[in-house]
Amino acid sequence: MQCKETVFGKLADGREVCLFHFACEGGMKVGITNFGGIITSLEVPDRNGKLSEVTAGFPNLEEYLKPHPYFGALIGRYAGRIGNGHLTVQDEVYQLNKHDTYCHLHGGETGFHTRLWNADLKISEHFGTLTLKYLSPHLEENYPGNLDVAAVYTIFDDNRIQLEFTAVTDRPTHLNLTNHAYFNLNGFESGVSDHMIRVSADSSVELSDTMLPTGRIVSIKGGIMDFGHLTKLTSRNIPASFELDHCFVLDHLNSEVADVEVVHADSGRRLQIFTSQPGVQIYSGNFLDGSLTGNNGTVYHKHSAICFETQHFADSPNQPDFPSTLLLPGNVFKAITTYKFDTV
Repeated sequence: MQCKETVFGKLADGREVCLFHFACEGGMKVGITNFGGIITSLEVPDRNGKLSEVTAGFPNLEEYLKPHPYFGALIGRYAGRIGNGHLTVQDEVYQLNKHDTYCHLHGGETGFHTRLWNADLKISEHFGTLTLKYLSPHLEENYPGNLDVAAVYTIFDDNRIQLEFTAVTDRPTHLNLTNHAYFNLNGFESGVSDHMIRVSADSSVELSDTMLPTGRIVSIKGGIMDFGHLTKLTSRNIPASFELDHCFVLDHLNSEVADVEVVHADSGRRLQIFTSQPGVQIYSGNFLDGSLTGNNGTVYHKHSAICFETQHFADSPNQPDFPSTLLLPGNVFKAITTYKFDTV
């Protein structure tokens, strides 16, 4: 494992931002910055050993300081939508800033994706570990509690990335953390409709017309979102006619089988995702519009990338039948997601 740290730039207040580079024996190369905990670059080999960039990102800090669709970022305090911005904590409602008329989204405009995290890099023979820490003060974005968060990226020589979250609070609060990487296993040579996906899920969170959960968990067996077996997206005219922005309820029936599997047949690249989280939000880049240009001059057009955000369900603080996202003082939030790249 080869690791190095470079200066990525400076924030307006003069604080220095770092970029951490990892080069694996298996060929994978990863860039992560402590600004927003963002995975800036992810190059993985195809079946012939050719490296290609498979995640959306920017080569410089300046672009991340502008509005962008959460490319590669850590999301918090709450990933996903919270209806009307109403955060219910033990019968007390905190009004959060709203993304639009209907919801608060991804922790707000100054969420974790905009924060400079304290970073510590450790290098071992076969892996490198980047520990990022951030103390979110009480009432930041109007979330209650001083929240102490750690996000630990471990990059392994066999082309694996493990992301482990831990968090503690001094007041009852809600928490839902994820990474918002955008993937394209064909190296952005075309959109993602040529990808095959499998998801270990028989049900999903039902959505209203405003993309907020209704509170119901519904079966997807036999439907357009049934990915119980590897399914090429074009075979269902996804995302051209049906766009994905849905939370799949993971079965977790076999810990040795990936919760999500993504394959690009022509290149042979495969991504397997294992997670302790109860769901995965799959989003097919529906709001990318070609206005952003990133790594290697890539223009990010609509449906040019797909996200697999392992997390709890949206609006859980207002949905009593969903798995609880309430974090109490004295308890520790923990979640682990592993991204494994190989070829088939």
